[in-house]
Amino acid sequence: MAEQPWHTDKWFTSPWNFADEVTESFNFADEIKIHDITLRDGEQQTGITFTKDDKVRIAEALSAAGVHRIEAGMPAVSPADEAAIKEIVQRDLDADIYAFSRCMKDDVKRALDCGVHGVVTEIPASEHLIELAYQWPLEKAIDLSIEATAYAHEEGLDVVFFLIDFSRSDINWVLDLVTRVAEEGHMDSLALVDTFGVVSVHAMRYFVQAVQSRIDKPLEAHFHQDFGMGVANTIIALSEGVEVAHTTVLGVGERAGNAPLEELVVALRTMYDVDVGIDYSQLYPLAKLVEELSGHRVPTNKPVVGDQLYQIESGIVTSWLRKVGDANVTEVFPVHWDMVGQRPGGSALGKGSGLDSVNIWLEQIGREATEDEAMDILMEAKAFALEHKRLLTEDDFRKIVADVKS
Repeated sequence: MAEQPWHTDKWFTSPWNFADEVTESFNFADEIKIHDITLRDGEQQTGITFTKDDKVRIAEALSAAGVHRIEAGMPAVSPADEAAIKEIVQRDLDADIYAFSRCMKDDVKRALDCGVHGVVTEIPASEHLIELAYQWPLEKAIDLSIEATAYAHEEGLDVVFFLIDFSRSDINWVLDLVTRVAEEGHMDSLALVDTFGVVSVHAMRYFVQAVQSRIDKPLEAHFHQDFGMGVANTIIALSEGVEVAHTTVLGVGERAGNAPLEELVVALRTMYDVDVGIDYSQLYPLAKLVEELSGHRVPTNKPVVGDQLYQIESGIVTSWLRKVGDANVTEVFPVHWDMVGQRPGGSALGKGSGLDSVNIWLEQIGREATEDEAMDILMEAKAFALEHKRLLTEDDFRKIVADVKS
């Protein structure tokens, strides 16, 4: 079968994704950049702490994977964060390095001192958050934004204007604010920010188009995962012409986290034929590094990078995999493990296993069994898995085989 966008030797998704009726409204940018925020927003997840060395290692791995921009941290947080940003800049990575700052001139000065390429300047956007959480006069948010963004631009920084709680704001009020900052201050791009992950997939197109109708600047997507919408909403925003996606490795971040890098880029590549130009084979090693350094427990079935994603317990699916062979792995797994740097798929032995699972394991340990013996081994393996509530190890299996054949 000739390769199609939905079916290659590395993935097999749905042909419906590429129907004219589906794609005719797409407006993906010619170049989409990944702006990874693992080192800043990712570290805001409760319980995650990165040392300076941790941050440098992660930044190097992100750059090696081809991530275009790295938000290395917020210098105002601590001297350690400032030192980490400076060290990352000095490594002269391929990725552009950004810092995060409040819309305050002193914060921007700290970013400048770090030698970064650009700065993401934040300000509260919703009237209720400004009044209740910040307890500022509304005009203060505008004045601070104008001063800080103008100063950052004058000093040669790329300026991303970042509005906290953008998505719970009155759209006209907040776009008036943005317009004033664009005219009286400066912005090279505007981040569409769903701070609390509360925009539905059906409302995202409205969000993007409403901003585009008023603001003639490149847009970036920064969406949280409180309702699990981060990846879907980012893709919708990108399909409307947004040029930059903010992500974190493993989706780590404040509360439920941010749009996961690995899920976003693989979905774009396999379901939209959009290649963001990163090395997809580095996704699993990158995820394992962040898992190790963050102490964040990753579900074994997490999309793309879960440790048991390519391990099959089901007897039926094990039979499928055995029959289709290596050349047709994507009949069973929609994305080949090689594409994302995962370990090869295989058969796990547990309560849900079947005879094909037993026969595969017998081959692996160099043993043979009659049909009756194989069935007895299977029943013993199922009973063991049920009693111990876990998969079998090779030692467990060898003992059962020895008992059955004794």
